[in-house]
Amino acid sequence: MILKMLKKIVFLLLILISVSFIKAQVSNVMVSGIVKDKQDKNDLAYTNIILKKASDETFVAGTITNEEGRFSLEGIKPDNYHLEISISGYNSQNQDLFIGSLSGFIEVPIIELESSSSTKETKIEEVVLTSSKKNEIIDKMDKKTYSVADNISQRGGSILQSMQNLPGVTVQDGKVQLRGNDKVTVLIDGKQTALTGFGSQSGLDNIPASAIDKIEIINNPSSKYDANGNAGIINIIMKKNTKNGWNGKVGFTYGTGSLWVRKENLPTIRPQYTFTPKINPSVSLNYRKDKVNLFLQADNLYTETLNKNEFVTRTYDDGTVINSQLKRNRNTNYLTTKAGIDWNIDAQNTLTISGSYGSEKIIDRGDQPFFNKDLSQRLRLWQFLEDELKTTIMGSASYQHKFKDAGHLLNVGFNYTFHREDEKYFYDNYLPTSTGTDAFKLLSDEQVYDFNVDYVQPLKYGRIETGIKLRNRNIPTNMNFIPGVNSVLDVSAGGWATYKELIPAVYGNYIFENEKWEAELGIRLEYVKVQYDVNPFHPTYKSDSYNYTQPFPNLRLAYKLNDHNKLSVFYNRRVDRPNEVDIRIFPKYDDAEIIKVGNPQLRPQFTNSIELGHKYNWDGGYLYSALYHRFANGTITRISSIVPGSTLVYAVFQNAGKSYNSGLEMILNQKISKVYSFNINGNIYRNQINAFSVENLYPQPNIFSADQETAISGNVKLNNIFKISKGFDAQFTAVYLAPDIIPQGKIGSRFSMDLGIKKSIQNGKGELFLNATDLLNTMVIKKKIQGNGFAYTSDDHYETQVVRLGYSYKF
Repeated sequence: MILKMLKKIVFLLLILISVSFIKAQVSNVMVSGIVKDKQDKNDLAYTNIILKKASDETFVAGTITNEEGRFSLEGIKPDNYHLEISISGYNSQNQDLFIGSLSGFIEVPIIELESSSSTKETKIEEVVLTSSKKNEIIDKMDKKTYSVADNISQRGGSILQSMQNLPGVTVQDGKVQLRGNDKVTVLIDGKQTALTGFGSQSGLDNIPASAIDKIEIINNPSSKYDANGNAGIINIIMKKNTKNGWNGKVGFTYGTGSLWVRKENLPTIRPQYTFTPKINPSVSLNYRKDKVNLFLQADNLYTETLNKNEFVTRTYDDGTVINSQLKRNRNTNYLTTKAGIDWNIDAQNTLTISGSYGSEKIIDRGDQPFFNKDLSQRLRLWQFLEDELKTTIMGSASYQHKFKDAGHLLNVGFNYTFHREDEKYFYDNYLPTSTGTDAFKLLSDEQVYDFNVDYVQPLKYGRIETGIKLRNRNIPTNMNFIPGVNSVLDVSAGGWATYKELIPAVYGNYIFENEKWEAELGIRLEYVKVQYDVNPFHPTYKSDSYNYTQPFPNLRLAYKLNDHNKLSVFYNRRVDRPNEVDIRIFPKYDDAEIIKVGNPQLRPQFTNSIELGHKYNWDGGYLYSALYHRFANGTITRISSIVPGSTLVYAVFQNAGKSYNSGLEMILNQKISKVYSFNINGNIYRNQINAFSVENLYPQPNIFSADQETAISGNVKLNNIFKISKGFDAQFTAVYLAPDIIPQGKIGSRFSMDLGIKKSIQNGKGELFLNATDLLNTMVIKKKIQGNGFAYTSDDHYETQVVRLGYSYKF
C-alpha cells in the first residue's frame, strides 16, 4: 500500500517538474583518486596530476601521486575541468571532469595508464598545490545556515529568541515553528538530546544563545536523520575552536525587560515583575597542540521574566461569565557546560570524547484571581509557587576513520544522556468561606543510550551514505499528591508510571550530480516499540503499548536551467511519535481551572510532504520560492472540554484524524550597496483539520466532536542590514504574523520590531553590542477558544520588550 502510494506521488512530482531551492552548497571541493599501471595494476607513484579549466585551459591546480599512487587536489571550485595525467614511460591521459556543489569530496574512478613504446625520458615537472584549506563535508540539498553572531537584534538572549528573526521560523507558545508547524525536531551538533527534547522540542527559551555558533534549518531532511518531526529539523551547532595554542572568548551581557506595566492587574493580587534583569556571562576556551585539542564552553543565563500575564473572559453554555487574570513572575537560572578532547591518533583516525552538564532552575510565583462578569465580586484567588530543577548529564564518544581516498569515511558514535526532572508545586486556594493548600511532587529520571555507525563513500558524481542507529530510552516517573481543603486534585491518579522506547533503524542514501541534474534518493527503515507501564491502581488509565516497522523514503531532484535558475522537487515521509509528557497519566494544573493530562492511548502521526520551487540568483542577490504541501494521518492535538457537573476544563492529547498544511514561501535577498542590504521573507499557508470525534477517558468518559477547521495565515519578516563603517554594523527587523488556527480556536495577528547595533573594538578582538526587542511593545497574544461547554477569549500581555548591552573579547 505504501509502495503504491509512493509511486503515485513520485509520478505526480515528475509531471509537475519544479520545485525548491538548494541551499548551503559547497564552494570548495577536494578531488582525489589513484593511478595504476594498466597491465600489472601496480600503483604509480610520482605521477603528474594537472587540473585545467575546460573553458580556456588555464592552470587551476596540480600535484603528484604519493608512494601508493594516490593524489588529492584541495580547494577546487565547482566548474568543468580537464584532468591531465602523465608520467615518464607511460602514455599521457586526459579526462573531462565536472565538479558540482553537492559533495565536499569527489573520488575520480581508478586511472590506468598504458606503458608507452617510447623509452625517451620525460622530466617530472614541479607542481604547486593552489589551495591548502580543507573543506568539511556538508549536506547540501536543503539546508539554510545562519550565524548567531550575525543576528544582532536578538543577541544575548535564549536560543528560542535568537530564532525568532530567521526566515521561515515563527515562535508560538514557547515553541518554534517552521512554516506554521511546530512538529520540529531540534538537534544539538546533529544529535537529539534531553536539553532540547527527544522527539518534541523543549527548553529552547532557557538555553543561552551565547553557547551557539550556528543554526541550521532543514525543511526536507534526508533519510540519514531520524524520521521524527514532520515540519523539519533545526540543528544547533555549539561553539568550538580548533586553532593552535591557547585561544578563546569571554563575554558578558546585561539586559532588562518589562520596562513598564502594559496592563494593570485585576484587584487584590501581587505586583507584576518590572525592570527584570537578564545576566549572561560566557567563556569559551581551547588548547590545541600536536595531535590533541582540548575544549571547554561554559554559559550561564539568569533571567527574571513576566512569563505570562493573560487576561481571560470565559463564558459557559449556561450563561455564566467569569473574568480572570493569570500572572506568572518567573526566575530562571540555566547553567550549561561542555568539555572534551579531540585526539588525532594519526592522519586517518580521530577520537573525540566529550561531556556536558546542564542545570535549569525555575521558580514561578503566580496569582490568578477570578471575578464575576462586571468585576464587582472576587469569586476566588489562586496563588502558586512552582519550584523546578532539571539536571542533564551527557557523555559522548565518537570515532572517525578516514580511508585513503578523500571523503571516504567511517563514523562510529555512542551517546549517553541522564535527565532528571525534580518538580514541586504549591497552590493556595482562597475561597470566600475557606482556604486550602494543594501540593504535589514529581520526580522523573530519564536515561537514553544511542549508538550509531555511519559510512560515506564518495563517487565521481556524488556519494553513497549508509548507516545504522540504535536507541534505548527509559523514563520512570513518580507523582505524589498532597491535597488541601476543597481540593480538586485526583489523589488516586498519582503513583508511578514507566515509559520504555526501543528504536533500531537503518538507512541508505544516494547523491548524484552532473552539469544539469542533482538528485538524492534515500530510505530509512525504523522499528519502534513503545511500552508505557502504569500504576495498576490508576482509576482511568491502564498499561499500553504500540510498535511498528515503517519505511521513510525521501526524494530530491533538481534541474539546472542555466547559471542563474534551478528547479527542484522534494518528497519525504516522516513521523511524530507522542513524547513521554504527551502520554503522562498524572493530572497537572495548567491554571486554577484547567487540568492537563496525558493519554497513553495516543498513537504516532504520519506525514507525507511535497515541495516544489525555484531559485533565481543574480549578482548581489537572489529570489527563492517554494510551494509545499503536507498531509498527515492521526494528527496529534490537545482537546479541551468540561464534564457534566463541573466548571473545570480538562485538556487531553488526542489523535484528531487528518490534517493538511499547504503554502508558498518566498525569500528575496538583495545587496543594495556596500552599506545596505536586506532580505524579506514571506510565507502564506492554509491549515486544515478535518471534522473528528474522539472519546476522552479522563476524568470520566465523554465524547468530544469538532467540525472541520480551516484558516489561511502567514507571516512577513523584513531584515535590514547596515554596514555603517568598518566594524560598525546595525540590524533592523520587522515581523508580522497573521491570524492563525490553533486547537479549537484561533490566535490573532501579532507585530513587532527589533533593533541592534554592534561595534568592533580593540583591533577586532573586542566587540560591543546593544539591542532592543519589540521596540513598540506591540506583541500581544490574543486567542479565541471554543471548547465543549464553554468558550473564552484571552489577551496575554507577557514580557516581550527587552534591552540588552553586551561585550565579548577574543584571545
